[in-house]
Amino acid sequence: SPPPSSIKTERHRELNSSMRTTIRLATVADGEALAHIYRPAVLDCATSFEIVAPLGKEMGVRVERTLQHTPWLVCEYGNDVVGYAYANRHRDRPAYQWSVDTTVYVRADQHRTGVARALYMSLFAILTRQGFYSAYAGITLPNDASIALHAAVGFTPVGVYRGVGFKNGAWRDVAWYERALAPRNRTPNQPVSLPTLLKTVELEPSLVVGLQFLRALIR
Repeated sequence: SPPPSSIKTERHRELNSSMRTTIRLATVADGEALAHIYRPAVLDCATSFEIVAPLGKEMGVRVERTLQHTPWLVCEYGNDVVGYAYANRHRDRPAYQWSVDTTVYVRADQHRTGVARALYMSLFAILTRQGFYSAYAGITLPNDASIALHAAVGFTPVGVYRGVGFKNGAWRDVAWYERALAPRNRTPNQPVSLPTLLKTVELEPSLVVGLQFLRALIR
C-alpha cells in the first residue's frame, strides 16, 4: 500500500482542482452532508458534548439560524461536502457582541489535507469584515490534532475548564483558545449581521482566501 505521505499528497491534488473545489456559504440543503460529517464527533468520541447526533433536517435548521447573524461555510469537492466551519455568538449579553465562538469539522477521509485550515481562513476573513474582534474555540481534551490545527491558524491558549462535561463514562476537560480578528479599537462600531454585509459586500474575495491556501499546499 502507498505510504501515508503519498496518500496525503494525492488528496491535496484532488482538492486543489479549481474546477471542482469550492468554499461557499452553506444552505439548508446541505443538512444531510453536514449531519454525516458531524455524527462521529457525537457518537464515537467526546469531541462534541451532544449525546444524540442531529439528523439532516436539524442541521439544516441550524444553518438557517446561524446565517441570520454569522457565516456557516462548507468546502465542497465536486458534489461532495467534505468539511464545514461556522461561527456564532460567544455570549448573548450586549458587551460580548464583538466576540464569536468558532467550530470546524471535516470528513474523516479529509483529515490533515488542509480543508479545516482553509475553511477557518475564509471564515476569519468574513468575520473581520463583519466587524468582529475576537474568536474563541473550545476543545475537548485530549485532542492533539485539534490543538495543532488551532495553533496553526493563530489561536493561543486561554485556560481549561476542568471536568466541565460528563460523556462516555468520564468527566471531560475543555481547553479554551482565543484568536484576535482585528486590533481592538477604543470605540468599536457595532458588528453587522451577515445578511446586512451581503447587501453591500461580495463574499468571493474572502472565500478565495481559503482556496488559495489549499492550492498552495502542493506547489
